Amino acid sequence: MPGETLPASETPRSCPFSGGPGGPGESGGMPPSAESPRSLPGGTLPADGEPRRYPFPRPSALEVPRELTDLRERPVVPVTLPSGDRALLVTRHADVRRLLTDERLSRNLNRPGAARIARNNRMFQDPKIDPDPPEHTRVRRLVMRAFTPTRVESLRPHIHEVVDELLTAMEKRGGPADLNETLAFPLPIRVICRLLGVPEDDTALFRSWTDHFLSVSRFPPERIRAAMADMNRYIAELIAAKRRSPGDDLVSDMIRVRDREDGRLAEYELQWWCRLLLLVGYETTATQLGGGVALLLAHPGQLALLREDYGRIPDAVEETLRWKLAGSSVSMLRYAVDDIEMDGYTIPKGASVIPAADSANQDETVFDRPEVFDITRDAGRHLTFSVGPHFCVGAALARAELQIATEALLRRFPGLRLAVPPERLRRHEGSLLEAFTEIPVTW
Repeated sequence: MPGETLPASETPRSCPFSGGPGGPGESGGMPPSAESPRSLPGGTLPADGEPRRYPFPRPSALEVPRELTDLRERPVVPVTLPSGDRALLVTRHADVRRLLTDERLSRNLNRPGAARIARNNRMFQDPKIDPDPPEHTRVRRLVMRAFTPTRVESLRPHIHEVVDELLTAMEKRGGPADLNETLAFPLPIRVICRLLGVPEDDTALFRSWTDHFLSVSRFPPERIRAAMADMNRYIAELIAAKRRSPGDDLVSDMIRVRDREDGRLAEYELQWWCRLLLLVGYETTATQLGGGVALLLAHPGQLALLREDYGRIPDAVEETLRWKLAGSSVSMLRYAVDDIEMDGYTIPKGASVIPAADSANQDETVFDRPEVFDITRDAGRHLTFSVGPHFCVGAALARAELQIATEALLRRFPGLRLAVPPERLRRHEGSLLEAFTEIPVTW
């Protein structure tokens, strides 16, 4: 559940449980296809060329984009988003970290002239959800009463149980196997559904829904709308069922927060948060888990260090998180409600801004030789889970799943290796999280 990668109210979209600016609407409210691209406020573009297209392409599935190399030489870079709209990409670790806590940089994109990520999917722009303080702070505080460290810790035995079951099935079927289908996707969907109280028989529904919700250009607008409508109906029915017969789960706890505190968590907020957690509590972690294992397998020297000492698992997971395998920082798109004076430049009022965690995680002033995958480094300053008031609520759960699953997989299969050369791995195009199409492994 890595960096900002979730709909507004809670995130960061890069984190498994964090999101982007806004949230899934009731019907998906598609913008008119003829709408013109939105430009930056006058005078913000440098005279040395057209904006770069963002997200940047990757040379291969496991590599960071070449454009991230030496990007910090310019602290702010104009970019064009998949929608055709323009934004300012902030590149340096110190600046990104500062902006992620600056209330003048709003997550609310329901403003005239605010850039959009994609034209055919407005899941990140929900006019009924206020993603900024103080409203965001109020709602987050209420949700966190249900999403406690104790609850996450109580899930560890379940995570171990599911991982063991999945690896046993993988071993019986034999290799080669697709790590996506055998472990990376089944694990987090079953864990998040257990957390929320979703019947296990219904977990298969969510993969298709999330594929559509997180689409930038992969699916046509009518299919995205249909997926949104199906998800919304399911969540409404789930909440109604939990209200009739509450259980020991997160949805039931959030209902109690709403019903016992005079509606402090509005009904729509309750539904929105359930959708958010179901969506991004799953696919970000799945993409990060599969990609992280593939990254280790593609670096046999680092894999050998880890096999010599499994006590390095937490550090290895943090290094894979620094590589931000679950997509770019496009979901961290925000809007400047006032001029923001930075070190040597000004972000003008009215600009759409991306505090680029993917660039910050490659900052040479923070990480020595950032282009090198090194599980022995201290990667703890990465910004994949964001920072400040929008720090990913699911970071602890994501780390638990990544650490438990990676160690168990490597212990169970001492000869585990990629079944194809690393450069032949592929990602889905037109998807916000850039999930891997498959990760073939053998042993």
